[in-house]
Amino acid sequence: MEKVGFVSLGCSKNLIDTEVMLGILKDRQMEITEELSAADIIIVNTCTFIEKAKEESIQTILQAARYKKEGNCKTLIVTGCLSQQYKKQLMEEMPEIDALLGTGSWNRIWDAVDMARHGKKTCYMDDVSHLYDDKTKRLRTTPSYSAYVKIAEGCNNGCTFCIIPHVRGTLCSRPVASVVEEVKQLVSEGVLEINLIAQDTTSYGVDIAGKSLLPELLRRLVKIDNLRWIRLFYLYPHYFTDELMELIIKEEKICPYVDLPLQHISPSVLRRMNRRDTKEDILTLMQKLCEHGRKLTLRSTFIVGFPGETEAEFQELCDFVEKFEFDDVGVFTYSREDGTPAALMQNQISEETKEKRYHKLMSLQAKVSEKRNQEMENTIHTMLIENVTEQDGRHQAVGRIETQAPDVDGLTYLENPGALQPGDMVTVQIAQGFAYDLVADLVED
Repeated sequence: MEKVGFVSLGCSKNLIDTEVMLGILKDRQMEITEELSAADIIIVNTCTFIEKAKEESIQTILQAARYKKEGNCKTLIVTGCLSQQYKKQLMEEMPEIDALLGTGSWNRIWDAVDMARHGKKTCYMDDVSHLYDDKTKRLRTTPSYSAYVKIAEGCNNGCTFCIIPHVRGTLCSRPVASVVEEVKQLVSEGVLEINLIAQDTTSYGVDIAGKSLLPELLRRLVKIDNLRWIRLFYLYPHYFTDELMELIIKEEKICPYVDLPLQHISPSVLRRMNRRDTKEDILTLMQKLCEHGRKLTLRSTFIVGFPGETEAEFQELCDFVEKFEFDDVGVFTYSREDGTPAALMQNQISEETKEKRYHKLMSLQAKVSEKRNQEMENTIHTMLIENVTEQDGRHQAVGRIETQAPDVDGLTYLENPGALQPGDMVTVQIAQGFAYDLVADLVED
């Protein structure tokens, strides 16, 4: 039996493509291994979102190529966003690669393997909006109790800094019924937490119905028995309606977690970014979100050092972050991406200035996050146990409460967890809040 080794880079949306390809190969009786040195076939699913991601993808391909000389590897296949964007260059400059698959060609993974067996190099670049559905084979790599579900592919926003529409296409949403059926299947397999993702989740369904279908989808998902948590990522403001807000606040199964990728607040920067929402739109939404006594956890991402960003514009962003006290913030320095309008703009910011602004905003946010976490002390929450460790006879459980998302947020630590196991959900009281993590005590029923 041939062994397949996989490396998945980038975001959770990319991870789902990886899981789908793994499912296809496992269905073909191939053995999946985490040991690349033992793999007959190595598949690298790449990311090209920013320059650092691009460099990581290239280095990973080169490392995988070494196993053709030092390991068992006979076939190297490269998939994903880097393949889509740089197919010609990769084929010409990396002869070790046997096949390239674009972002819409995950279903051709077996064809690529079979052709490589016969000594033929292939390059499959199909419709970039090609989506999987509830009937597609999928081998999940996340813990048994948690899963990502991609509800749409592509994006219509056209931000000047972003290459995603080029490599992922325009918005293409899955039917509501398909998503519901997939979630039911996952829950029947023991999944407790469903993380809904897309490039722009609030735009889900606009291409189908002319309006966001996210509220309709959520109303159907909350009715699924044994599903405990529904978490929403990438909620762009444009289609963030009052209806959606009320659902998040009132439905117990929907985590009170709002992930808003705002990127900036200065009107002039937003215009240069070609963002659909104005400063006034964002402020109106933020005021509505904060009217509920901060029951909602607010998270956002921002870009510093965008072309032409002045000190005054950057200070405007700092003031905004400080005023609204986001629970968590991700900060990126602007990355000049080939093929984007922003890459051609005048007044590019120096790397030194970008780094200074990055550290200033992150330092400001660390103080805000610590304050917000300290305000959670003595509050009661549900905690999902992810790991239980023992050191010097002392047990400790690590996990997340409903306001902490997998991979991107902090963790909650629980002392003396007793017989708890990963996947258990328990009631805890927050004992201490720090800049990123929480310490909690178990609340006995």
